[in-house]
Amino acid sequence: MTRRTSPAVSLCMLLALGLLFASLASGNDRTAARNETPPPPDELWGDLFVEVQLRGIFEDSKTFVDLVPTEAPETVLEAFARQREKGALSDEALSRFVETYFREEDTGDADTPPDGLPITEHIDALWPMLTREPDSDTPRWSSRLPLPHAYVVPGGRFDEIYYWDSYFTLLGLLESGETQRVRDMVANFAHLIDHYGHIPNGNRTYYLTRSQPPFFAAMVNLLASLDGEDVYTNYLPALQAEYDYWMAGADELAPGSAHRRVVRLQDGALLNRYWDDTDTPRQESYREDVETAERTSRPKEQVWRDLRAGAESGWDFSSRWLADGERLATIRTTQIVPVDLNSLLVHLEETLAKAYQLEGNPKAAERYHRLAAQRSEAIRDILWSDSLEAFGDYLWASGEFTGVLSSASAFPLYFGIAHDEQAERLARTLEARLLAPGGLRTTQHRSGQQWDAPNGWAPQQWVAIQGLKRYGKEGLAETIATRWIATNLERFEEEHKLIEKYDVIDNERASGGEYPAQDGFGWTNAVLRRLLAMYPQAAE
Repeated sequence: MTRRTSPAVSLCMLLALGLLFASLASGNDRTAARNETPPPPDELWGDLFVEVQLRGIFEDSKTFVDLVPTEAPETVLEAFARQREKGALSDEALSRFVETYFREEDTGDADTPPDGLPITEHIDALWPMLTREPDSDTPRWSSRLPLPHAYVVPGGRFDEIYYWDSYFTLLGLLESGETQRVRDMVANFAHLIDHYGHIPNGNRTYYLTRSQPPFFAAMVNLLASLDGEDVYTNYLPALQAEYDYWMAGADELAPGSAHRRVVRLQDGALLNRYWDDTDTPRQESYREDVETAERTSRPKEQVWRDLRAGAESGWDFSSRWLADGERLATIRTTQIVPVDLNSLLVHLEETLAKAYQLEGNPKAAERYHRLAAQRSEAIRDILWSDSLEAFGDYLWASGEFTGVLSSASAFPLYFGIAHDEQAERLARTLEARLLAPGGLRTTQHRSGQQWDAPNGWAPQQWVAIQGLKRYGKEGLAETIATRWIATNLERFEEEHKLIEKYDVIDNERASGGEYPAQDGFGWTNAVLRRLLAMYPQAAE
């Protein structure tokens, strides 16, 4: 007997096939987008890249990887080969060659607001100047990854979007009434997840092998406060993909082992670390990384992996990651379970639980509630150090703390993970050991790295202030805020601009690290704008 298919079933089959083909097409689109991405500069330019970077043709190694060629790569490389056939190029000849075949990309307004504006007006006037339009005409061989919506860059040498910077920038954009720019920024990050499977450190080809502290869920929460709870379900696929990236390999991980960004401790607790999928020198700091690896007998590939993982942390660099607290060549980022990263992943798990609940999937919601609870318990039990009287970073293989007290210890307060007693003890520790005349210092240690004393940074002030307020420590929160505001305003009166970081101890222009303190500056503008609204008396 011939079985007849009902019209309703046929329609369902057609719809299913349509969805399948649409899904395949979407996947093909993502694959095509990846295939269209040009190789990163080291692969694209080969020996030319190595010579330019190792010889220090540019004072800043980031300069060359952001240039765009004036001719197709094969033409440039053929010309370079002809030049080398004539003999070794002098530094001067190599500089002339680069000037001939490369140019700076024209991306936006380099002006600054007029002098004399009140600080809030100065910040509001900066946002358009730090905004870049959608990358519809990105040069073919640029290292820039195109974005579909307008976006805000930090400023100075950083003329691309940066992942964790942007969360703090959104806070200021909201305070300045730039609501559409907030929507654009979140949509851009979802676009990056969809196209590349994760949010890169920044929208550059040379950043694709790593991410940065995962603030995407916090961005979605911020946008939901503006546009309502539909935001959670709209961005659920991106939130899930973000989580899958950070947790890749977790299911098969044995106790006491690690895979990429996931660590399973001996007791079975599942936590995360920073990582990079490549173990070569960073392209934007190539010469520096080569020189760092030459100062140690450790395998160079391990040093480079740890430098890259340190860059993924956003704290590039800090005594947090250094085995001896001093020398960059002792960096060991991949050996460390950081408290700030794991606090952020609790928040991502909680946000996924909420999004699935709103979508009508209680089973998935319960799963992520459970995962968030397990990770929160691990943070409270494992990442709390009685000797530090603070949350700390943990050496996952040896089961010891690094012993470095840093302002990252405030992240469990910011996300409401700490017990009340831990919050009480941590508040005392922050006040006694990290509070400085100009705000909260990053660590107690002066290593010469930029994420150490005497420097303070806007995101760390914000996290500590809001975390302390969450646990009722209003007085200490206000002290940190007013001191930080005063530091910003004093330097602004002197220099007529806001900068990337501040010396909160000596009130001199901040230093340390691989490059000078940058003007601009996205998260400084944003956090100051928000704090002035919270503590207007601090500006009087």
